[in-house]
Amino acid sequence: MKLRLGFSFCPNDTFIFYALSQKKVEIADIEIEPVMADVEELNTMTLKGELEVSKISVHALQYAGKNYKLLSCGGAFGKKEAPILVSKNKSEGEIKTVAIPGKKTTAFLLFEKFFNGNPTIVEMRYDKIMPAVLREEVDAGVLIHEGRFTYKKHGLKLLLDLGREWQKRYNLPIPLGCIVLKKELSHLKEKIEKAIRESMVYACHNKDEVKKFVKKHAQELDDKVIEEHIRAFVNEYTLEMGSEGKRAIEALLGKSVD
Repeated sequence: MKLRLGFSFCPNDTFIFYALSQKKVEIADIEIEPVMADVEELNTMTLKGELEVSKISVHALQYAGKNYKLLSCGGAFGKKEAPILVSKNKSEGEIKTVAIPGKKTTAFLLFEKFFNGNPTIVEMRYDKIMPAVLREEVDAGVLIHEGRFTYKKHGLKLLLDLGREWQKRYNLPIPLGCIVLKKELSHLKEKIEKAIRESMVYACHNKDEVKKFVKKHAQELDDKVIEEHIRAFVNEYTLEMGSEGKRAIEALLGKSVD
């Protein structure tokens, strides 16, 4: 059986799924076909049913939930790090246009929750947002992935830390991304979860090997930024989201999840 596994270019995903995608970890009777794409592209592909297993935004889970089952590992939960809103020289009250990495992303849902205002929303790929803000094509942008760690060195200023706002309101981990499996393949759930955990363990024990793969696909090539990103989003909730992780997802979506 062949399973298409979708994951993004961001360092936490390439770190987690390196071993599975490169056949360092294998699943009996299953061939993994890696599909790498931007997170909003993964959201769209999953909603179309094109992937058997995929990383998606937690926001997209409310749309994919009727056809996909939430897995308990492999997701991205921040403890304090989350998407941020930045600008070049505008104050929060002056913001009329905001670039976002997609309307199904968790970044956009968090922005809607915590930003006071009704700006015009401009969708663009995550790695195009910072350059657009720097060129002042938009007043502000919501940054995800490595950009949220490097905005200062590019001369941008922080307007709103969405993770800080989440923690103040909910005091729970910040549920950013999750892994889903087609419901028709629910009988493979434990087998897939076991393989994802083994892939994570392989990465932790073979960091120098995995680093080459991570850097090949990273937006930011600085080793310290990549390591900071992985430390922030590969944590105990990635290994097992548990009841607290599930509560965080339900708080974000405002409904229970399976």
